[in-house]
Amino acid sequence: MSAIQILNPSRVPATGFLAVPGRLDFQQLLHLEKQFFGRKITYLIEEDDQHDIALRGHMEKSGNGAMFTCTDNNPALAGKELAVFLDDNGVILFIPGRATTRLATPIHVPSSHLKTLTAFGLPLLPIAIDCPRESCLGIERVSSLPAAVIAFGKLISAKDASLPALQANLLEAFADAYATREILKGSLATALLQGLKNNPNECIVDGSDDVVLPYSKILPIAIALSKHIRAETDKPRVAIVLPPGKGGLIANLAVLFAGKIPVNLNFTASHNAIRSSIRQADVDRFITADSFIRKVTAFPWPPNRDLIFIERVIPEIKKQIVKWGVISKLLPASFLATLLGLNKRCGADEAILLFTSGSSGEPKGVPLTHRNVLANVTQFATRLNLERNTSILGCLPLFHSFGCTVTLWYPVIEGINLVTYPSPLETKRLAELISLHQVDILLATPTFLRGYMKRIDPAQLESLKFVVTGAEKLPQRLADAFEEKFGIRPMEGYGLTETSPATNVNLPSLQDASGSHVLAAQRDGSVGQLLPGIAIRLIDAVTDAPVPLNQPGIIVLNGPNVFSGYLRDEKRTGEVLTGDGWFRTGDVGFLDADGFLHIQGRISRFSKIAGEMVPHETIEAAVNQVLGLDSETERKIAIVGIPDEAKGEAIVLLSTIANHALEQQCIDLRYKLLDYGLTSLWCPRVIVPVQEIPLLASGKLDIKACQNLAGG
Repeated sequence: MSAIQILNPSRVPATGFLAVPGRLDFQQLLHLEKQFFGRKITYLIEEDDQHDIALRGHMEKSGNGAMFTCTDNNPALAGKELAVFLDDNGVILFIPGRATTRLATPIHVPSSHLKTLTAFGLPLLPIAIDCPRESCLGIERVSSLPAAVIAFGKLISAKDASLPALQANLLEAFADAYATREILKGSLATALLQGLKNNPNECIVDGSDDVVLPYSKILPIAIALSKHIRAETDKPRVAIVLPPGKGGLIANLAVLFAGKIPVNLNFTASHNAIRSSIRQADVDRFITADSFIRKVTAFPWPPNRDLIFIERVIPEIKKQIVKWGVISKLLPASFLATLLGLNKRCGADEAILLFTSGSSGEPKGVPLTHRNVLANVTQFATRLNLERNTSILGCLPLFHSFGCTVTLWYPVIEGINLVTYPSPLETKRLAELISLHQVDILLATPTFLRGYMKRIDPAQLESLKFVVTGAEKLPQRLADAFEEKFGIRPMEGYGLTETSPATNVNLPSLQDASGSHVLAAQRDGSVGQLLPGIAIRLIDAVTDAPVPLNQPGIIVLNGPNVFSGYLRDEKRTGEVLTGDGWFRTGDVGFLDADGFLHIQGRISRFSKIAGEMVPHETIEAAVNQVLGLDSETERKIAIVGIPDEAKGEAIVLLSTIANHALEQQCIDLRYKLLDYGLTSLWCPRVIVPVQEIPLLASGKLDIKACQNLAGG
């Protein structure tokens, strides 16, 4: 395999341009120069940048150089002076300085530099550079990977040059480069087998009974159980109704090793939603446990003949487990995968089936391919870049996309110790587990994070290095309070079931004393930078017209982790997916100059009133503020939009603290909100008293239930 691959060389224009790489080392520079063969190259550097010795020596030897400063008050004038270097189809090649940033960051250039480059008034050619050997999974052979993939973006004309345009183009080019990674063609089942084989001493700790199982013992149990599952059903999918724990892990592995598709059902959903999921998945076997059936009596359990009781089956197949224990130790992972036929389903084939939460309607089936899941595991693992002997807490439900990818597939593939517990709500027990097993990573939703604030000793969470939240907006007051109490700041991330799920995450910024640029990896109020290989566009909520990345619009994403459509639902698929695979998320947000995504809310959490888009979450924050509500402890209010003949929609406030004088209370609240700075249009028209604010199992607001309470 060539050490450096080139993508889209036909995009290099014959006329002069300013080339802007996202990063560049000496070997990559030499390969770039070959693409510009026969043309005069002028190297452009920022005067304060530091460069590697080989890179600087090469530039000095050429004698063709120019310099700029990002503090230039008149970059347009500087651009006119630089334009002479584009005569006779010349190339100006910007050479980025050294930068300290997290692995696989698409853009290693400070935004101040990029802003100046785009203000020169010159045509720009973005160039993305991905280095797979720096950011690969532990199961990949580094020597088989290219040292770099150089992808040319689309030329940006001088009149269209801007920082948002350059950001968007560089991210798209980087997504092209990232999509060539060989692992994305592989099999999730094979990757899991390799992870178990490569990390035999790592383990799962089941906090429900304190049983510890090393991955070396998990592997033969899962293989033996897979043979039983294959004999039980001819259906392509198998349902799993289990919480996080050794049973849930083994069941999911076994279904994949059987060449089938695991479907982790949401046992907290309504009967109608569960039956809908079962019908859509077309399953006739359900893996569960006796103890779980007794605990979750409200689930519409099928007849016993359709149930596979994991704790009954495993003792019955003990001889098979012993046999596969011997075989799995003797055979290399590649031979074992071939023997089990794990590579028959890979790449674009369906690997798992999840269902959306149904927060705004009937749950939608989301088939994720092997490519989708492996891409997201790689994206997330790359950004964290964890050391050996790390532990992660797995307490999010397995039907939750974040809990599935990040606390099921990811730790097994990367060899991370997994400490599990069936419920994210029992924070007292979870804190005990974190302390006892020195857990490094806590994944939670803000709703579940609030539980730690009540009665947990800060010393119990001292081992934590990362606290990452998702599924709902992280209030800054909650982040501040958590950091003050436990000494570690929660970092907000973002994702959707349809994106496998993670797309963004904040992480602690790296430190560097060498004088290179240190690029931020965390920003309060944002959901973080995009994970590697994901491109973004924004569109107008009403017209679908393109919107610059620095202006609010509906977020549209593309990347190898983006699903290819809902299960047997062409209509809803067509509503969210474009013909070339871009996914319309339904969330509204914008990208700042440093690439941090700021979410303003779901489009379903906006009301269109008199032609204006009104964000519910902004109103909720204002109500909490003016009423002095402690939203960090529990959710006491929710904003809902209901139909209104005069203005399209009207704002309704659901409140658990409403008193009998609702009309006066609403008037008083209106005046307080007006004083706070909200416009009259945004003030709630009516207050509806409720016993509690409806939430989903993930902690997210149950929008459909809220609308029902509001009478919408």
